[in-house]
Amino acid sequence: MKLTYYGQACFGTEIKGKKILFDPALSANPLAKDIDINSLEADYILLTHGHGDHVADVESIAQRTGATIISNYEIVTYYGEKGFKGHPLNHGGKWNFDFGTVKYVNAIHSSVLPDGTYGGNPGGFVIWNDDICFYHAGDTALTWDMKLIPMTCPKLDFAILPVGDNFTMGYEDAVIAAEFIDCEKIVGCHFDSFGYIEIDHNKAKQAFENKDKRLILPTIGDAVPSF
Repeated sequence: MKLTYYGQACFGTEIKGKKILFDPALSANPLAKDIDINSLEADYILLTHGHGDHVADVESIAQRTGATIISNYEIVTYYGEKGFKGHPLNHGGKWNFDFGTVKYVNAIHSSVLPDGTYGGNPGGFVIWNDDICFYHAGDTALTWDMKLIPMTCPKLDFAILPVGDNFTMGYEDAVIAAEFIDCEKIVGCHFDSFGYIEIDHNKAKQAFENKDKRLILPTIGDAVPSF
């Protein structure tokens, strides 16, 4: 499986021949200025919540690719009224797609779309098939509900967790989250995009090493190492 990082919480991957894009908002991130948005392909766009740093490029990419948007009911309805295809989920629910099962799980954050429209409750996604299982937490605080993931989903191969603090959990809480979800391999997101969420990479990685876990802080535009 190849996993490419496009900044903030945006990742792209291909699963069973389907191209999956998470939270595309490259135009809202100065650090991603060298990525050509028009080069991104997607069969599905998964949105954790409605903030502009997660949805800024949804419409342009969906218009060009015809991608199906997967998110909560409110966000899918919002884009559906604009003519975009979508599949709504809500917390605890799952659906079997042609690339695997997607389960929408709890996140503690806020959610409003860029024009002020209510974005429903934020969430994360656990995705699995016969080959892989991973968790994209979206923007969230550390939450006790994370303990439910290993109880209700297959064993995680890796997880994408926010580590930037201030608006989400920081790397210290993300270490605890990794323990809650019983996952040794963590890919960091929601860090360094602007001043509030700049982190010390060495301290963050060491915090995970102290718990016998690995934190990968990917470089924008590159494939995540070891995938």
